[in-house]
Amino acid sequence: MPRTFLKLLLPWILLGPTMSQASAEAIRLYAAGSLKAAMTDIARAFEARSSGRYVVETEFGASGLLRERIEKGEKAHVFASANMKHPQTLAAAGKAEGAVRMFARNQLCALAREGVAATSDTLLATMLSDHVRVGTSTPKADPSGDYAFRLFAKAEAVTPGAKARLESKALKLTGGADTAKAPEGRNQYGWVMSEAKADVFLTYCTNAVLAKKDTPSLQIIDVPATLAVGADYGMVVLAGGPDAAKDLAAFILGGEAQSIMRQYGFGAGSDVTK
Repeated sequence: MPRTFLKLLLPWILLGPTMSQASAEAIRLYAAGSLKAAMTDIARAFEARSSGRYVVETEFGASGLLRERIEKGEKAHVFASANMKHPQTLAAAGKAEGAVRMFARNQLCALAREGVAATSDTLLATMLSDHVRVGTSTPKADPSGDYAFRLFAKAEAVTPGAKARLESKALKLTGGADTAKAPEGRNQYGWVMSEAKADVFLTYCTNAVLAKKDTPSLQIIDVPATLAVGADYGMVVLAGGPDAAKDLAAFILGGEAQSIMRQYGFGAGSDVTK
């Protein structure tokens, strides 16, 4: 091939991927921080299935804070929350197309630092101890915090006075607008515990697994049945977005995406395609 022709062809070869990426339709997915690992994989799988027609731009954070950002005008096309309330709030305000769909379930576990002597049976007594610092996420901003406080309410039936005691001592260490963020590459919960900011931390079981990978010395303690709190995850397609946003939502409810969710420890929501 003549060198002159190659010189003419080279710019087009170099521009090829950029032009292809530019022609892909962007779908903006806002999702709960606890979904980051699973939804990142799901977004890549959706893109691969689309053969380059779509690119998914992801934004992760506390569900309540993401909802507020959407309410203030940030452009999201699909919102996947760690509860049903936040997407339902957007739907009630006329910001959604179609119904809120429950696409996943989660539940609370406890993370404990090395040396904390606690089992499922003794978890409540351990958290009530004067010497044990209990960490949670931030209620209202992050559903994980709301679920933790729901656990505190259930504890009242087991040990009178437990609800007020736990609420007063709870350290709200994650999920707030001003809470400290983990260094790049660190799991938020593993980092919080490795920095000795709490002795026991209530979070989603899926988060607990990722935290232990980050900080292997951590213990994962199952919450006993008397205190068990489940988390229903809701998703909504937001108004004014591309039609492809509905395709992404349908993909999240389908078999391939749900298989990825199971790999990260999530259960299926009631609206998942059977």
